[in-house]
Amino acid sequence: MTGKATTDAARDALLETVSALPRLPGVYRYFDAKDRVLYVGKARDLKKRVSSYFQKTDTNTRTALMIRRIVRMETTVTRTEAEALLLENNLIKALQPPFNILFRDDKTYPYLKITGEAYPRMVYYRGATDRKNQYFGPYPNVWAVRESMQILQRVFRLRTCEDSVFQNRTRPCLLYQIHRCSAPCVQFISHEAYLADVESAANFLRGRHAEVMQLLEKKMHGFAEALAFEKAAEVRDQITALSQILQQQSMETGSDIDTDILAVVVQGGRACVNLAMVRGGRHLGDRAWFPAHAIESGGVAVEPALEDEMQSIEVEVLKAFIAQHYIGKFIPHSLIVNVDFDDPALMMALAEQCGHRIHLTAQPQGQRRVWLEMARNGAEIALDRLLSEQGSQKARTQALIDSLGLEVENPDIFRVECFDVSHTQGEATQASCVVYQHHAMQNGEYRRFNIDGIEPGDDYGAMRQVLMRRYEKVASGEGVLPDVVLVDGGKGQVSMARQVFEELGLDTSLIVGVAKGEGRKVGLETLVHADGAEQALGKDSAALMLVAQIRDEAHRFAITGMRAKRAKARQASRLEEIEGIGAKRRQKLLARFGSMQGVADASVEDLASVEGISSQLAEQIYKQLH
Repeated sequence: MTGKATTDAARDALLETVSALPRLPGVYRYFDAKDRVLYVGKARDLKKRVSSYFQKTDTNTRTALMIRRIVRMETTVTRTEAEALLLENNLIKALQPPFNILFRDDKTYPYLKITGEAYPRMVYYRGATDRKNQYFGPYPNVWAVRESMQILQRVFRLRTCEDSVFQNRTRPCLLYQIHRCSAPCVQFISHEAYLADVESAANFLRGRHAEVMQLLEKKMHGFAEALAFEKAAEVRDQITALSQILQQQSMETGSDIDTDILAVVVQGGRACVNLAMVRGGRHLGDRAWFPAHAIESGGVAVEPALEDEMQSIEVEVLKAFIAQHYIGKFIPHSLIVNVDFDDPALMMALAEQCGHRIHLTAQPQGQRRVWLEMARNGAEIALDRLLSEQGSQKARTQALIDSLGLEVENPDIFRVECFDVSHTQGEATQASCVVYQHHAMQNGEYRRFNIDGIEPGDDYGAMRQVLMRRYEKVASGEGVLPDVVLVDGGKGQVSMARQVFEELGLDTSLIVGVAKGEGRKVGLETLVHADGAEQALGKDSAALMLVAQIRDEAHRFAITGMRAKRAKARQASRLEEIEGIGAKRRQKLLARFGSMQGVADASVEDLASVEGISSQLAEQIYKQLH
């Protein structure tokens, strides 16, 4: 059977599958000839939705390109469209299809946590929540959490110290001296009074500002009537500080409703969603997100409309963000958006997940309108910055390709892998590999390699080991061979890299060394090729700027890994150096506390509770680790 006949037969089989689809809600997945998933979608009516793809006649859109690559499909029937939405987004996050609008699934947002201990403390927190502690947020970034913590320290003077420190204090720390803690560790404040401050702090974070102010004023008058003027003055200072903070909060609404403001902007072939967060009436800041695969040339949305008519790309991007961002995460009661849309299944799925109704507002009034305008301005500024940086990076990529005399068909997929070795006088040797592709550093593809079995300080041996481990699978047909392999070093490192590539049967012309210039000055580096040729690009070269950027990132990634490995080794050695701590006692300590950090955080009493550890030895361990 010829290739064309095979293709026609596959298409006929595909169309038969489509014609047999049920008129039920569900999820569909398209695959190409190499069985790679192309697209994941949901439908209220599988047959109607999927059939619409194969009735399109426009051959210029990216959707048409996708349809031509489809050879088979899979479907999953669900009970409701809301269930289909949940399954669709789980599959999108897991499979990362190239024809879906994708938002990077970043690490979880930070929270401010007030612990549920006898003397609660406030901490910065990421991760799953529970009922033992109070969680406030989420916050858009760590700086917003730190700012809130500083407010609570300034007004309510809650503790932030670790339990191991709190339980072993004999006098107050510096935070008490600068009026940022009430020193519950040494009972400078009663338990009841401290818990009252904790409750006031929690109410402040919930947006109950007037209630907190009234309570403080009542407390101040009570001290004054009891002639406790010093305590009354302290509360007066708290009221003054809180008043100043509330005046600085120009976003104040007088409401404790949590709100997210979402503004989407599309221009220059890219899209941006700016998310601003309001918690307890306080505007906590915003964060910009840039989806992949959102737009093709001509400004046509990748994802087809839910019905027969094409919806705007802004709507498609916003719906994709809401679905991928909020499913499985915290959802506030109110969402304010800059483009109106109607998707009952999406809102129903989110409401079922969070257990409360979600108010979607596209034309807000008053202060909320100001928020939305600010969010949109933020999105425009972030997108302008991204487009400017991308243009500069694309120019640098092309400059490097031209400088190396490479023939690259598509500069957008030009790939560079760079290696660096780091150690401290031979201790804790680690090598790093960073990746540059699509005109940006690809953090998710970075790798670290622990180097063993070499003489301390043998950088050549370390480079040989990391290159062999990285590319031996590539030589056997697995993995991807980059367009350029950068090694941080001169002729020696390049010679070692050439030997490895020759042993593996790989193209040695890919290897380029980055030799430091005179006095190690940036901009004076020389490129060293595998054939021994040296190339000076000049300190103003865009290509050299890109090489330096990649090299510096490899060095940063290697040295941070090396320092962490060294610190871990040295911490363990500190325990071994304590007289009376042998292998068995060390093993019992680690088994009890889980890690060296757990041992370091333990109090003297906790350490003494371990079998074989006396009170005297526990004190020695505590002193050694603090």
